[in-house]
Amino acid sequence: MANFRYKASLEQLDYSVERGLDKNEVHRLASLDFIKEHKDLFITGSTGTGKSYLASALGFHACQMGYRVLYASTAKLMGQLKLAKAKGTNLTELKRIERTDLLILDDFGLQPFDSQARVTLLVIIEDRQGKKSTLITSQIPVKEWYDIIGEKTIADAVLDRIVHQSLRVELHGESLRRKKSNQECLYL
Repeated sequence: MANFRYKASLEQLDYSVERGLDKNEVHRLASLDFIKEHKDLFITGSTGTGKSYLASALGFHACQMGYRVLYASTAKLMGQLKLAKAKGTNLTELKRIERTDLLILDDFGLQPFDSQARVTLLVIIEDRQGKKSTLITSQIPVKEWYDIIGEKTIADAVLDRIVHQSLRVELHGESLRRKKSNQECLYL
């Protein structure tokens, strides 16, 4: 099982707050057909709208259904792979990532990709394309990922492999963390 950011379950998702989270869409995603069909899923939206929570809930559900899942902060994963390259264990780590049925890249694009991270991202995406699923959460809209990845040729290659066949969930609204904090202040 993966080490998830949140102890999340699909049953605990809050639909009472208006943020563009459709219960029927979540039920369709919970069927995990996107994993069976080797499709990618993007969950985008502003800070605190529940992107990571939803990704964790889907990942945990996939684990319960027998899928191999790797959940990672994109920046941390790129850093770990940079260290693995220095140690000479990069290929082993990339093979481990390639074998997972669902790779969850959380907080995609919060830190810029350097040249090594760009190439690593391309290798990961190439290895998984059409064979495994990748779930990406990001505060940055998909149309701006080109600039986030950087270098034109690699950005073209990465985005061409993932954008056209992906499923998308876009969340909006006020930060749920901020809203919860404000409500707790009211009760003090």
